Amino acid sequence: MGNREASPWSLSLILLLVLASTAPFSDGYPLKLPFRPSDILPLLPRQMSKVILNTVYGAADLLPSFVGAVSSPNSSVEWKGACFYKNHAWMEFNNASGTQWGGGTLHIKTSNSHSWTCMDLYVFATPYRVTWDYYFIGREHTLEFKEWEGESEFEYVKNNGVSIFLMQSGMLGTLLALWDVLPLFTNTGWGESSNLAFLKKHMGAKFEPRPEPWVSNISVADIHSGDFLAISKIRGRWGGFETLEKWVSGAYAGHTAICLKDSEGNLWVGESGHENEKGEDIIAVLPWEEWWNFELTKDDSNPHIALLPLHPDMRAKFNNSAAWEYALSMSGKPYGYHNMIFSWIDTIADNYPPPLDAHLVASVMTVWNRIQPAYAANMWNEALNKRLGTEGLELPEIIVESEKRGISFDKLLTVPEQDDWLYTDGYSTSCIAFVLQIYKKAGLFDPITNSIQVAEFTIKDAYSLRFFEDNSSHLPDWCNESDDVKLPFCQIRGKYRMELPGYNSMDAYPHMNERCPSLPPEYNRVKNC
Repeated sequence: MGNREASPWSLSLILLLVLASTAPFSDGYPLKLPFRPSDILPLLPRQMSKVILNTVYGAADLLPSFVGAVSSPNSSVEWKGACFYKNHAWMEFNNASGTQWGGGTLHIKTSNSHSWTCMDLYVFATPYRVTWDYYFIGREHTLEFKEWEGESEFEYVKNNGVSIFLMQSGMLGTLLALWDVLPLFTNTGWGESSNLAFLKKHMGAKFEPRPEPWVSNISVADIHSGDFLAISKIRGRWGGFETLEKWVSGAYAGHTAICLKDSEGNLWVGESGHENEKGEDIIAVLPWEEWWNFELTKDDSNPHIALLPLHPDMRAKFNNSAAWEYALSMSGKPYGYHNMIFSWIDTIADNYPPPLDAHLVASVMTVWNRIQPAYAANMWNEALNKRLGTEGLELPEIIVESEKRGISFDKLLTVPEQDDWLYTDGYSTSCIAFVLQIYKKAGLFDPITNSIQVAEFTIKDAYSLRFFEDNSSHLPDWCNESDDVKLPFCQIRGKYRMELPGYNSMDAYPHMNERCPSLPPEYNRVKNC
């Protein structure tokens, strides 16, 4: 596409953008202009508006920010909005519906807008409902709750309030952020570029190109039982999902598998997350040739794959028969969705990239509980019941029960997952929990095995274990042979050089990774967390 010359009207708009950005301040607020710079981005030439919006908006701007909860006129909250800089909210109960528990009216008073064309977008939530509204006039607004869904919601709102979330980028910013995040999940070159850009911006990833060939000429004789496979997908459905998973957890890989050799020297791959012929994600033990051929010819997510060979001392310790016994006992079982999110959440506040927090997590869970109840039960309801020692409670009942016990919901989310919890469909192991369970069964965590809960480990936690080869001269000859940068592991597929910050750097210790922060972009952890 050729360059587009700026027309006189677009030059005028640029001048107004500058004026709006540099307007003098009065009484602590910018001088109110007819519009905000972001209000007119769609009117600019596409290349120009894209440069501007990419510096302002991103996928993270889709996340609402919790501003407070209101339960009565005496528990009002005040905050600064994206459009209106002064906002005040309070709650009044009523019985206009004439029902047993009545309903309520949420009042929001908005004022001091920064421009004449902006608006604020809000989400309102209880464990029983989620709704939304938007405001572009400075005055008192009301949101009616005609009837509470029984005593439980009435008591919850009376004691905890209705949660208020602000879409902090405003209406236009939210739409632009949506435009930014949707490509992450598309199986296109645009989608791949979007994933790379997101990880560069939010994690500081580099994605330096490697020289060809991008696939190693592997000799399976050099691969042994226990060698770890770290996989990073960068396009399509799984590429988008992994990008968000990497962002919240700090891992530079989004999937894992493990190598196993049988008594005849044949190489196999154990993997939790293999898609079977029915489209179900299951645990599988596959011949190496089948697994590797799929990654080379059928996996359309452009996977980047690294082989992390075990250290000779760990290889000598690895009980191969115990590893095989466990792997075969799990083969065909469902992927471990039950505990997938709980390896990430260890703390009340220090695992959520802003503006994500436990209030928003609870609201997202509430939405999914309404839209896809079976999905919600599989992803978190049963796991939360385990943390309370209850059975069969739905999400609203879980939140209410937790509050009754004096356990806030954000605290409940941090209760460590136990590897011996038995779910309705069996023991639950995500891709990384499955690999580390094999390490547990094979004796690599001895003598502290009983004080390690591998479901609490993220992928980054796993590749940071000091289990792997630490002398690059001992890596196979074919390992990174075409690359002038010698990595401490073997990258066997991928156009871009893989990074694994913290690789092979930590000794295992009791209760490892049960209380660790993980805030981007540094993802710093505290000692012995």
